[in-house]
Amino acid sequence: MTQQLKQTKTLSNRFVRDETGISMVEFGLVAPMFFGLMMAVFDIGFGVYTKAVIQGEVEKAARSASLENTSWDVITSKVNNQIKAVIPAANSQTDISFALSNEYYEDYDDVTLPEAFTDSNNNSQWDSNECFVDRNGNRQYDLDVGIAGRGGAQDVVKIEANVTYKRVFPLWSLVGMPDTQSVQASTYLRNQPFSGQAARVGVRICPAP
Repeated sequence: MTQQLKQTKTLSNRFVRDETGISMVEFGLVAPMFFGLMMAVFDIGFGVYTKAVIQGEVEKAARSASLENTSWDVITSKVNNQIKAVIPAANSQTDISFALSNEYYEDYDDVTLPEAFTDSNNNSQWDSNECFVDRNGNRQYDLDVGIAGRGGAQDVVKIEANVTYKRVFPLWSLVGMPDTQSVQASTYLRNQPFSGQAARVGVRICPAP
């Protein structure tokens, strides 16, 4: 009986000390987190790379626009083609939504500047019954005095691109993120001075009482 107890105890000790297969169990626990982290790094890295490429193309577009000798359709086409060359358009499921917009200003100081108004009630915001200075000629109050278009000589042109593409890595499906990524890039550049800058005169407009 004593011999049997010794054998049983020996077998139990061997079983407790046996680490065969523990590495596989540890790998099974760690691998999902590791691969998830790697996909997150790749996804973020690709987004940063895409942002840098789009920003570069937008700046090229601004330089072309500032020369006033390149049609807007040609500029848009060049930027569009370059972006599609970077984003994985080879995937038939990839949906690339591309938009390029532009505005121009009289000076850099006007960028994103709201139109001036008479703050009658001192609430620091324009109300529909208050006078304002119409800087862009649309006869309505705007939070940005920019005018759509490429402008003329010495005007400051804004070029902005918005790109939405399907994510390359499947991380989004694992953590409930959307399957698309949106990237925006913009720049400002003064048009070449081929002639004198056109004067822009603000018109004071007061709503009827």
